[in-house]
Amino acid sequence: MADDSTMGENDMIGSYTAIGDSFTEGVGDPAPDGRFVGWADRLAVLLADRLPDDRDFRYANLAVRGRLLDQIVAEQVPRAKELAPDLVTFCAGGNDIIRPGSDPDDVAERFERAVAELKAAIGTVVVTTGFDTRGVPVLRRLRGKIATYNGHVRAIADRYGCPVLDLWSLRTVQDRRAWDADRLHLSPEGHTRVALRAAQVLGLDVPADPDQPWPPLPPRGTLEVRRDDVQWAREYLVPWIGRRLRGESSGDRVSAKRPDLLPL
Repeated sequence: MADDSTMGENDMIGSYTAIGDSFTEGVGDPAPDGRFVGWADRLAVLLADRLPDDRDFRYANLAVRGRLLDQIVAEQVPRAKELAPDLVTFCAGGNDIIRPGSDPDDVAERFERAVAELKAAIGTVVVTTGFDTRGVPVLRRLRGKIATYNGHVRAIADRYGCPVLDLWSLRTVQDRRAWDADRLHLSPEGHTRVALRAAQVLGLDVPADPDQPWPPLPPRGTLEVRRDDVQWAREYLVPWIGRRLRGESSGDRVSAKRPDLLPL
């Protein structure tokens, strides 16, 4: 049976490969040099801190923004198997689910085949559910599809003994401060909270509580909310829809930021 926290303090992870899309690449969490950090990079640091000083922790991040499940399976899963790390985190299917007409049952079947392939080669494979989108404009209408897919992900995790990074239950990321201005990607603080939850799933002691409540915000009036929604639609929603209509992806000319298992 899958367990949200199946590893103990005696399980040393010496290498980690992250596969997925923009969420795992770290979009929304920029470093000073312009590259993205993200929850997976932050998790790698937490894992590296557990190793003795005489051991190098090695980390690869194969995730690329905009990737659909089949692209991740074709491009990243074989590379992850080749690298053969102690740990893989596998987050995929979200870009498929938000596409019009997509079937979460079909996406889940393809996801399961990839999990089976990874589990045959990698000791620990962490799978990830989708966020609860009830507070996200446009995406709130897809909440039922996302919940259905999440149910499949948990069932697949049970069948293959995978720890589950359950983002739906991480209530603190439902605060708007956990999200970037585009409302589709996490902010640096949002990525940090996901990294902390992922570490908890792996049985690590964490330096902060991912469920720690946010400081209270002053109330916003209806006009302010409406003005923010209009600005968001103009700057982010319309270009996003335009790319969908043109068959373009934000990751068309992007490659993996860390394609090799390298010491941190």
